[in-house]
Amino acid sequence: MELTMQNIDLRNIDKSNWESYRFDQIAMKISETVDPNNTDLTIYVGLEHLDAESIHIKRFGTPADVSGGKLKCYPGDVIFGKRRAYQRKASIVTFEGICSAHAFVLRANPEVIDPRLFPFFLHSDLFMHCAVDISVGGLSPTINWVQLKEQEFLLPPKDQQAQLAELLWAMDEVIEKEMCLIKTLELSFESYRKNFIENGAQIHKNNTRKLRFGKIFKNWQTKKLSSFSTLIGGNAFKSDEFKEKGAYQVLRIGNLTDKGFDLKKSPVFMEEISKAEQKYLIPKGAVVISLTGTNGKRDYGFPTLMKEHKMHLLNQRLAMILVNEKVMLPEFLFLLAKMELFQGRFFLNATGTANQANVSMTDVAKIELPIPPINEQKLIIDKMDFIRLNIVNSKSKNESSKALQKSLINQIF
Repeated sequence: MELTMQNIDLRNIDKSNWESYRFDQIAMKISETVDPNNTDLTIYVGLEHLDAESIHIKRFGTPADVSGGKLKCYPGDVIFGKRRAYQRKASIVTFEGICSAHAFVLRANPEVIDPRLFPFFLHSDLFMHCAVDISVGGLSPTINWVQLKEQEFLLPPKDQQAQLAELLWAMDEVIEKEMCLIKTLELSFESYRKNFIENGAQIHKNNTRKLRFGKIFKNWQTKKLSSFSTLIGGNAFKSDEFKEKGAYQVLRIGNLTDKGFDLKKSPVFMEEISKAEQKYLIPKGAVVISLTGTNGKRDYGFPTLMKEHKMHLLNQRLAMILVNEKVMLPEFLFLLAKMELFQGRFFLNATGTANQANVSMTDVAKIELPIPPINEQKLIIDKMDFIRLNIVNSKSKNESSKALQKSLINQIF
């Protein structure tokens, strides 16, 4: 990769000998259709299987999942989402299968563009901005081939394309290796968490006892959540008091994600609160959960630990758990809150529908959890934090690699 970069000055690319081509000269649109109910093919790719800003397809469906005419795709083709192009979905096919008719199946013209460079070209801001600009429609803007094929783009000579492709694929290899490491670390995190809870801080194998929703180390006692914590449900703050700015941010279900609090998502504020409303301020160490699950999943708002003192208020359908730290540390409860020991209780007496199941504070209070000695809790937390820190650092490194690759793509095109 270093040799390639030495041969190409990406900061000062000379485009004087580049040539302009219409998109239909750069790539062909493959329009072979397949009936999913009458095919021997086994792989189906919908737009939901494509990851934004990724050239790789890592999830699949089957033809049995869908109906209606679909498009045939072959190894080396690129599936490009023509609907909602702003989602930036364009991925390389490595199999023979079918894909959504809401996509274009594109095949690079090797006389004009190196097929190895083509997918990166599709992810350039130059191409993606053009795709968005020519999209038509309201809620689901879609690209018409008649318009796309007429768009013109500058491309480098073929020998330079080969060097650029080599560079970008080398960067992609780095990114994929980092992502594999992250996946391994995340699996290790879950494995160690399960082992520590089932076999104790020192992992004494085959030394477990069974609870209704999982196993725990048999030497630990168990207690109902209500016996060592205070549970506070959220408040139905009046929407007419919400502001764009203010001293207090109202934390709602949509702000809870699997990565923690997303405080930038649809933020609402209040300028002031009453004395009675002060009880809904979320203190440091509170574990926040949702009392409403979504799409039949046991996510329940992705239990999240409040790590700082901030002026956040708890909205309705959320609850916070404040533990007696002489019995259980907040960080340990947070480890338990994402496990079946905790989550399993929710669907036991849930009401509502499969798409929106609700639980009560009473059910949460009855959850039975293991209570290790505080010194063992600290030991487990320290060991899990070590793995968590490695995950955070690896993700940060991976994001930097992706940003560098994106920058290189946009410097080229």
